[in-house]
Amino acid sequence: MPVLTPSLPENKAGIVAVRVLAFAAAIALLYFGRIFLITLIIGIILAFLLDPAVRMFMRMRLPRGLASFVVCSIALLGVYLLGLGLYTEVSALVDDLPAYSQRMNELVDEAATKIDEVEKNTYQLVVPKRYRETPPQDVPPAAARAAKRKAKAADPVVPAQPPAVQEVRIRPEPTPLWSYVYNYVSSFYNVFLMTSFVPFLVYFMLSWRDHLRRSYLYMFNAADRSLAGRSWERVAEIARAYVLGNFILGILLSVASTLFFVLMRLPYALLIGPLSGFLSLVPYVGVPLAVGPPLIAALPVYSHPSVYIAIAAVIALFHLIALNLLYPKLVGSRVHLNPLAVTVALMFWGTLWGGIGLLLAIPITAGLKAVCDNSATLSAYGKLLGD
Repeated sequence: MPVLTPSLPENKAGIVAVRVLAFAAAIALLYFGRIFLITLIIGIILAFLLDPAVRMFMRMRLPRGLASFVVCSIALLGVYLLGLGLYTEVSALVDDLPAYSQRMNELVDEAATKIDEVEKNTYQLVVPKRYRETPPQDVPPAAARAAKRKAKAADPVVPAQPPAVQEVRIRPEPTPLWSYVYNYVSSFYNVFLMTSFVPFLVYFMLSWRDHLRRSYLYMFNAADRSLAGRSWERVAEIARAYVLGNFILGILLSVASTLFFVLMRLPYALLIGPLSGFLSLVPYVGVPLAVGPPLIAALPVYSHPSVYIAIAAVIALFHLIALNLLYPKLVGSRVHLNPLAVTVALMFWGTLWGGIGLLLAIPITAGLKAVCDNSATLSAYGKLLGD
């Protein structure tokens, strides 16, 4: 009995349909599993970042498990000290919030007064004087009464309308208070839960690093294991270069911004300096985010607009110098992504994962490019993403 096989165009159409469905399923998985995947990717990046420190302690004859524990403990201690410093500055800022709110009210009142003056001047300029409404005191009483009688006689008689029937609406039962509290808490519960796993995830990735690498290489044929090993090392190198490069750049911007804010005598310079410096590194929206904290801090100190313009101009200058002169040397020379690929990656991951997607878009895309560069079948995609 002859076997009927589909024609070649039908085979191609089926393959395309399967690929489209697979791509849609991958997008849905990335979106609905974003909290888990973000936690996993952050853990992998931190493990790649801390692995050289673990190897340094292993040269001191410490076993990998103990060296991983020491490195993770030092990292957690640094995070705790950083959080303690931020808490001290924020506590002092909270005590001064009434002064900021009073200043904001004054600025709003001044802006409303200026807007009223502009509207009045515009009205007087646009509307001729003879067409403006005559004040009531300028009209003689007799002429006013005659005008009222003429207007009343000219008005048509409007028949009385029947009384309107009041519409009865059924109001839904108010939502209990506990449901609001539950919805609010549940939105943060998963984030806090996944964040609590990050230290343990990083520790196990560091302590089991050799086992994980061997298991990863055994997934490939003997001929492809060298390429897989190079991909592993290349992804680790890109992750370390991206994080360390941005960290060094953020430190330089923080120091420069803090010194400038101290010279300007802005309050809480030790808080807004690092905040402005690291916010400046956010792709595409770094300048508006970096300008916000110093402008808010300057409200109770300065009132002249030229001071705010000068602060914004200096922060923008710091951003341009860092992104055009320092970023290509510290980060761009290791990532090797073209501007179009970076822009599309930021749009894609920002749409799926929000703000954290903007921060992880470049290392994820650079890691995918490293995998493609070390694969014979995917090398064309690596060239498409490269510079």
